Amino acid sequence: MRKLKDIGKQKHIALIAHDNRKIQLIKWAKKNAGVLSTHFLCGTGTTARLIAEETSLPVRAFESGPLGGDQQIGASIVDGKVDFMIFFWDPLSSQPHDPDVKALLRIAVLYDIPVAMNESTADFLLMSDFMNTEYVHEEE
Repeated sequence: MRKLKDIGKQKHIALIAHDNRKIQLIKWAKKNAGVLSTHFLCGTGTTARLIAEETSLPVRAFESGPLGGDQQIGASIVDGKVDFMIFFWDPLSSQPHDPDVKALLRIAVLYDIPVAMNESTADFLLMSDFMNTEYVHEEE
């Protein structure tokens, strides 16, 4: 039986966006830089670099998604080093690394971490009372 990791008061947030959604995620990160600055941020390649440049927030960069970044973030979820994910994905474009994206989303669900795939969900999660407290998983 797998024990789920509780999510601390300071979240480890992965920021990911497909090419057609990067600008939207960057605008969202700028708008929410105050809240995001109190958490640990990481992201896939170009997305992490652009958010860091545009917001001056420290963002740890993994490889780009197609070069294994999605898998690196998935492994970090398994290792308990990522416990929250904002992934603005493009539902209208086929991605060459779709199997990696599906695997990442499967891991996020399996390890029961909050995931936002669009701006409104990201806003709801960021404004949740749980953003300022520890979240304790119930025993399975």
